[in-house]
Amino acid sequence: MSDDRAGRDSTSSGEYRPWQNLDAMLSVDEAREQIVSSIQAIAPGPVAINDCHGLVLAHDVVASDPVPPFRNSAMDGYAVRAADLAGASWDSPVELSVIANLPAGAVPDRVVEPRQAIRIMTGAVMPDGADTVVRFEETNDPGAPDENSPSSLTVKIFKDPGTGANVREAGEDIQPGQIVGRSGDIISPALAGVLAAVNLPEVNAIPRPRVAILATGDEVAEPGGPISPGQIRNSNNPLIAGLVREAGGVPEVIGIARDTAEDIRSRLAAAADYDLIITSGGVSIGDYDVVKDVLNTDGHIDLWQVRIKPGKPMAFGHLGSTPLIGLPGNPVAAFVAFLQFAVPAIHKLRGLTYHPVETKRARLLHDHENRGNRRHFVRGVFHDEADELVVQAVPTQGSGVLTSITRANCLFVLPESIDQAHAGMIVDVIPLS
Repeated sequence: MSDDRAGRDSTSSGEYRPWQNLDAMLSVDEAREQIVSSIQAIAPGPVAINDCHGLVLAHDVVASDPVPPFRNSAMDGYAVRAADLAGASWDSPVELSVIANLPAGAVPDRVVEPRQAIRIMTGAVMPDGADTVVRFEETNDPGAPDENSPSSLTVKIFKDPGTGANVREAGEDIQPGQIVGRSGDIISPALAGVLAAVNLPEVNAIPRPRVAILATGDEVAEPGGPISPGQIRNSNNPLIAGLVREAGGVPEVIGIARDTAEDIRSRLAAAADYDLIITSGGVSIGDYDVVKDVLNTDGHIDLWQVRIKPGKPMAFGHLGSTPLIGLPGNPVAAFVAFLQFAVPAIHKLRGLTYHPVETKRARLLHDHENRGNRRHFVRGVFHDEADELVVQAVPTQGSGVLTSITRANCLFVLPESIDQAHAGMIVDVIPLS
């Protein structure tokens, strides 16, 4: 073989086969970067405040009014003048006249004068003259006064909590002009509450990406129905749908395509309006792996085959303007490839900056082979042992053994640069939630 053809194969027509040359394949990091850089965030739009949790805010939010908008009571109790409580104790209570009862939402029409108190509920406007609230638990709380003769009721105060106790000042939480949310923030439940507090009935946010999910293969059958000899149940669609939901997308399973260009083309055409298409199967080098062929004919392939184990037969491209990720058919390979490539893609669609999953460092408890010059994501179990994290592989590592993921609590990573990991080696560990 001549030097210029070393390490590569060709068909009789001279067509170069990149899958025969590992050096021609992209690394995991290169493939991920290429995928992420070719995807744009979804255009933002108005979203009702009750529906915005988990979305990415697309504008800065500046408060126009203080929150809370007025001084109010932080407790159920009595609004009083702190100067009247000097020396109050359980043995020597201070007795005050109760002049009114003030529920939340009501506006006080009485001023608290010396030796007077107003019975007040949490959130009610603090009446003029009062500067402190004494909790019911620190009084004998005789109940609400008679509206016809309020001055006949008195309350005994057993404690002096100090000036300003249990009072929330206007603007204590938010001041006018304060930025309470920034473009790019993920809207947590707490942030959604803050946005409502500053009077936003809706926000401008990036919606969750709609992801079409398509399994492929004549051998794949849906759960619940009859199965023919040679067929297997469709585990990939529910697996991928759950992963899409965890990544913040909205999964839409569009079924199973048979191994014909016509069926795959028809089903993919129906998914053209989605933000992302994810297929499983049909992207390897077999005679019936036709997803890549349809993608190459009807759209374009941006990358195909990655130096990853499991998951090497992975494709990425576009059908029109819709990005498509072609995952391997074996479920574990699909799982690993999804975490490495589909999660960053969905995050980019959501308007998020992709950050690699935070890894831990653990000591490997056994030798593990890593032939093939590929980054190997090994299903494992890690735990603390004598104040040190240790990790070991689950017993079966076949890319079709889906139960191995249920037995694992992590993936540990063996880099491309080594073909044999030895016991005692420190490896990166990716926890699995």
